Amino acid sequence: MLTVSVVIPTYNHARFLGQAIDSVLAQTLSPSEVIVVDDGSTDNTADKLVHYANRIHLVRQQNQGVAVARNKGAEIATGDLLAFLDADDVWLPRKIERQVERFATESQLGLVHCGTEDIDDTGKPLSKHLDGLDGWVATEMLLFRRAVILGGGSGTVIPNAVFKEVGGFDRSLSTSADWDLYYRIASRYKVGFVPEMLLQYRLHGTNMHGNIRAMEKDMLLAYEKAFSDADAQLRRLRTRCYGNLHAVLAGSFFSAGQYRGFARHAVKSLLLTPDNISQFAGFPLRRWRRRRLAITKSPSGNAAPETGR
Repeated sequence: MLTVSVVIPTYNHARFLGQAIDSVLAQTLSPSEVIVVDDGSTDNTADKLVHYANRIHLVRQQNQGVAVARNKGAEIATGDLLAFLDADDVWLPRKIERQVERFATESQLGLVHCGTEDIDDTGKPLSKHLDGLDGWVATEMLLFRRAVILGGGSGTVIPNAVFKEVGGFDRSLSTSADWDLYYRIASRYKVGFVPEMLLQYRLHGTNMHGNIRAMEKDMLLAYEKAFSDADAQLRRLRTRCYGNLHAVLAGSFFSAGQYRGFARHAVKSLLLTPDNISQFAGFPLRRWRRRRLAITKSPSGNAAPETGR
């Protein structure tokens, strides 16, 4: 039977950490070890961890970022497989079991991911995602047309040997460190997907992926790395891939009300891929609707100020 090491990086997530650890300890297939890496927390994380003293391996370090914390946990892990869980997320009981089953039937997979459910900070369900991809998915990741590998840093199980082979998480990245790692794995190995909702991904307003400026910087760097090693066939898709990336970044800035960032990336997207014009055609109407909604919700009847202007 394959053994599984769980790595939980945490930084100032004491209010969620206990639920994350409990969800690991409640797995139908128990991990061989649970490694919690406290990345220099300044809240009451230490108090929360006292309760789990005999059931986890605790590592403390000065704050160095989530990629370093994950790598530290993986460095000391002894399991055949590595399963990462961010401290603000929750696993459903059969997550490890169902993902290990995929490796048991297809041992050459580079990672296995699973369906997810978004929840709010109280645990209330928001939306489900069961549309992940299976097989050779690296090109689809770069084309950025749809969700490919689900669950961010909490949804995958990765063979320890594969993690070491590709060099682990890039410590220079933050919000996109997981995407970058998964792309490097997917460019060498097939990916497996379990189309069941096995992870609850918490949206609470302070998620790293809400930092659009950081995501912009990270994804542009990750693409630069990906295309520096691309073969001739993939290089022919470079313009399309970058055009789609800029479209996604434009949409992210728009959703945050940062319209200068939206305009900057929308222009870049259209210069690279003019047929993306249909994607942007409805944005002025969306902005008008947003302003109308702000006016109707404002007690004074005046539109609320918009950020990023």
